[in-house]
Amino acid sequence: MSLELFAGLPVADFTAALSWYEILLGKPSMFPHDTEAVWQLADHRMVYIVQRPEHAGHGLVTVIVDDLDSRVAAIAEHGIEPAGEENYGNGVRKITYHDPDGNEIAFGSVPG
Repeated sequence: MSLELFAGLPVADFTAALSWYEILLGKPSMFPHDTEAVWQLADHRMVYIVQRPEHAGHGLVTVIVDDLDSRVAAIAEHGIEPAGEENYGNGVRKITYHDPDGNEIAFGSVPG
């Protein structure tokens, strides 16, 4: 069975959100239309933002990364600080950010 992911985050102001997400995720992989940007994080695993003001601020996405500390440090170099950090008893860590609309995007790590 193949699993694919296409997770979306609604934003109020596409231009402002795009700048913010480029710091977190880099340059988008594609722009399906004028108010949508897509980042391919891995094969068949994508995150996108789309201008939908009526739904902005209600998204929740967690991305698991290989090197959480390096990711957080690179984001901090561009002036964005985490909103929170969670450490679970099983070694899992999660660093949470809130975009300008209040959507939550987090990066997590799992023990090797």
